Amino acid sequence: MNLMDSGRLSNIGRVASPEQWLRRWPRRPAATLQIVCFPHAGGSASAFRGWTAHLPPAVELVAVQYPGREDRFGEPMVDDMAELVDAVADALAATLDRPHVLFGHSMGSAVAYETAQELRRRGVAGLRRLVASGREAPVRRRGGTVHAGDDDVLCAELSRLGGTAAEVLADSELRRAVLGYVRNDYRLIETYTPHPAPPLGCPVTVFTGADDPELSAADARAWAPLGDGTADVETFPGGHFYLTAQRARVVAALLRRLDPALVGPVGTTVPSTP
Repeated sequence: MNLMDSGRLSNIGRVASPEQWLRRWPRRPAATLQIVCFPHAGGSASAFRGWTAHLPPAVELVAVQYPGREDRFGEPMVDDMAELVDAVADALAATLDRPHVLFGHSMGSAVAYETAQELRRRGVAGLRRLVASGREAPVRRRGGTVHAGDDDVLCAELSRLGGTAAEVLADSELRRAVLGYVRNDYRLIETYTPHPAPPLGCPVTVFTGADDPELSAADARAWAPLGDGTADVETFPGGHFYLTAQRARVVAALLRRLDPALVGPVGTTVPSTP
């Protein structure tokens, strides 16, 4: 494990607190189910804040906040999967006291899967389902060199996938700040090597956009052996960031799989920056 890289200090040796790593809008101590969301590369917990409006009181949203962005902007970033998962698992193990679902988008799908495995190793029970969005199953090393490219390479990748406002990349100071944690996250996911592990034994659902260049139907089905042997796949209109404009439909589709009684009327949502 790389304990120090380009000035990044390791978090190993410290127990991560839930307050540091997890965000809730709002806290729902009486909820009977928790949905834990893991953002994409370059993403943050606020990408899921709008979900709360579509959740019933019986469901609490918990969003993971990676360091180096938003309210954790001044903290050292983590570019090693094992180190990140260890810290997230510390925080979740201290707060997961109800049945829960792990949902990850893009890079977050791999982080969610590895976190589920780590929580299983620690004896944390209650995982109802793993939901992977916009990324192939971590059954082999995918690799990649985007993180090693210059800023133009990173900007081209962000433009290819969509989801980043053009105004952000046009503002030199904002662009510099954003590309810092985007590069960190791409380094993390492109150097990540999955290791063999027992199946989680829970259902796996895969969400994808119809025009997402990152995930084919065959890749989506490859998640099946990692859960209970089946992969429930649903496709939504849109590209890699389909879940922004389709927020209400995505949340309803997830709740329907957990308990149809949790699903209320599905309205329209206003797209926001993921």
